[in-house]
Parts: sequence; C-alpha cells; structure tokens
Amino acid sequence: MLADEREEARVYRELAGRSDGEERQILLGLADAETRHAAYWERLLGEDVGPPQRGSPRMRLLAHLARRFGWLFVLVLMQHAESRWRYAADADVPAAMAADERIHAEVVRGLAARGRARLSGTLRASVFGANDGLVSNISLVLGVIGGGASSRSVLLAGLAGLLAGALSMAAGEYISVSSQRELLAASRPDDQARISVAQLDVDANELALVYRARGIPADEAERRADAVLHRQSAGPAPPTRAGIDGTDVVGSGLGAAISSFVFFAVGAFIPVLPFLLGMQELTAVLVAGVLTGVALMIAGATVGVLSGASPLRRALRQLAIGVTAATATYLLGLAFGTIVG
Repeated sequence: MLADEREEARVYRELAGRSDGEERQILLGLADAETRHAAYWERLLGEDVGPPQRGSPRMRLLAHLARRFGWLFVLVLMQHAESRWRYAADADVPAAMAADERIHAEVVRGLAARGRARLSGTLRASVFGANDGLVSNISLVLGVIGGGASSRSVLLAGLAGLLAGALSMAAGEYISVSSQRELLAASRPDDQARISVAQLDVDANELALVYRARGIPADEAERRADAVLHRQSAGPAPPTRAGIDGTDVVGSGLGAAISSFVFFAVGAFIPVLPFLLGMQELTAVLVAGVLTGVALMIAGATVGVLSGASPLRRALRQLAIGVTAATATYLLGLAFGTIVG
C-alpha cells in the first residue's frame, strides 16, 4: 500500500509537469493527497517501514507512461486504478482515506473527460479513419480475390482503394466538422445583444423570453432573467471567457481531414502489404488477414481504454465486425466471379 501510494503521487507529479494552469494545480493536489496517504502508512508501519519498496507492476508502468506518452492515455488508466477502491474492505484504512480514493476517481474522470473533449474531433477522425481503412480494404482485397483476380490485380485494386478511400474520408470529415463548427457559431449569443442587457427594462423583463426560447421552463426563465438584470443594475458584469462556444470541442475541419486521411491510409495499407512484398495467393491472403485482425484489435482496445470500457471487449468487437465484413465481401466476390465467368 505504501509503495503504491508513492507511485501514484509520482504519476500525478509527472502528469502535472506536462500540464499547465488549472489542470496542473489539480494534479498537484492529487499528488499531495497521495503523499499524505503514504505518510499514514509510514506512521502505521513505524519501525517496520524498512527501505523504500517498488510499487505494483501496474503503478510502475503508469509512472513510466506518464513520463513518455500523452497524459490523456495515462489519466484514463489512472481512472481505472483509482476506481478499484482497494481500501474499501481494509480494516486499517480510515473511512476518510477510503473516501479520498473514491473522490480521486471522480477528479481523474473529470480531467480525462476534459482531455477527451479537446481531442474529440481529431481522435474520432483518427479512430474511424484507421478502422474504415482496415475494414474496407481487407474487404476489397478478399472481394476481388473471390472474383478470381490475380495478385497483381489485387495489389492494384488495394492501392486504388487506399487512395480513393483516404481522399473520400478526408473530404467527408472536413465537411462534417466545418459544418458542425458553423452550426455552433450560428447558435452562439450575439455580443451586441449581450451588451444590450444592461439597457433592458427591469419590469418588462424581455430577457426571460431568450431563456424560454432556449428551452428553459417559464418560471425558471423568469428567475434567471431577474438575477441577471439585478446583477446588471449593481454594476457591469465581468467579461465572459472567450472560446467557450463548443468549437474547441469539435476541433478544426483541416485537422480532422488530415487525421482521417493519414489514418485511413495507414489502415488501408496493411491488407495490401503482403501483396506489395511479392507474396502470392494463399500466403498473401493469410498474412493480410492476420495483420488486419491484429490491427483491428489494437484499434478497438485503444478506443476501449480511452472511453473507459473494457479493452478486450472492444478489441473483440472490432475484430468480429472486420471478419464479418470481409467474409461477406469474399462470398459476394465468389458469386459475382461465377456469374461473370
């Protein structure tokens, strides 16, 4: 317990060193709390504390990752670690200390959610791009093989599918994200209207209609409008914080397009790699299938970790989807090949 608390404090300090502003302060606060817990175990052990021990392999791995990789990935893993609530059934642990650990899990969950929100546009484009590249190109490769195409034709079809799919995905992501940003911008309150609030008639309370138009019940809208108008009469309102309009969560259209293009191309390249290396027929098909299956499981496990779900379950789900799509396309290729032949 003592060694793990020390490792957790170390992880949070490593993460704080890669952060700034409020997030840095929160992470340092978590590190201080874990140091306080370590001190409790030191006092409890007394003369039996002995030399410093290494933490569990899991916590040592997290400390290593915190130094080497992105902090969101480590935060999600720390969320799992904090959620285990290993102190719940330990008689030596004070109730307040066990409660601390439960609250830590919620703090880390909140930090991880903020990180996911900032990466949502690019992360979604990357994950979808890689997954679509893997599934679409292994299906294309097996479909043309089922139709009786030669290895050279399979390679040509696979490379054409890679390029066409990557360009299509990039264009689609750019349009999708750009349109979403435009919709969010159109829904953002007008600055001039905000300035006009100070000149509103307190008795008429037109501001309540704004809240009601945004879906707030009439009584609640009246209360909110009254509170805002009374604050305005007491003095100028503080400036609103810029950038909170949702577009920072969506991401940029260009960033999503580039991520989608690159990751689709990488995913689509894997099924054609054996043919590019000169492998023939059954050997190439088996190698392509194994490589694609492994890549699909890695993509699924990564999504599982980042979303807080079971990595194994997500990995198997991705694999099952890919196998189903590839098998169906191969059978259709056999059928069309027979008809054309």
